[in-house]
Amino acid sequence: MQAKRLSVPDIILFTPKVFGDERGFFYESFNQSLFGELTGFKPEFVQDNHSKSQQGVLRGLHYQLPPKGQGKLVRVVQGAVFDVAVDIRKNSSTFGQWVGVILSAENKQQMWIPAGFAHGFLTLSDTAEFLYKTTDYYSPGHERCILWNDADIGIAWPTSIATPQLSAKDQQGKPFSVAELYD
Repeated sequence: MQAKRLSVPDIILFTPKVFGDERGFFYESFNQSLFGELTGFKPEFVQDNHSKSQQGVLRGLHYQLPPKGQGKLVRVVQGAVFDVAVDIRKNSSTFGQWVGVILSAENKQQMWIPAGFAHGFLTLSDTAEFLYKTTDYYSPGHERCILWNDADIGIAWPTSIATPQLSAKDQQGKPFSVAELYD
């Protein structure tokens, strides 16, 4: 497995070693020892989540406040998404910066997003199945959402989707300038 730190260095993109032949493929999607070696972090994952979305669905930008902050290890097992993480840690040198990558069943890449980041994705394929591990349980009282198209963040979402489909909750996301963030 290869690990690459992105332009916001706390975000890490993993590319697995895939073994394939005419029968199909095999790869190790998670190895805690190797993950710790590559990141310096040994998370205790407590929850696995699985969502399916249609093309044009945008989920995010979601996060949970302390003490229920969630680190996430995210991947796509069917289809493709444009996956985004935004640094919301006020004391960080990369505060307000974002990274975006295409995660797909084809590239089999995963992205590590530590607590202190808002996260979202846009479905690019007809459908996509998105899986992620979290380091804390879902806590509705700690959950927050930032507007997906906030001008202060300036995410360059793919233009192939003119108007994304949003949940009612995501339509009520807060502007970055007034959102509750990590101190």
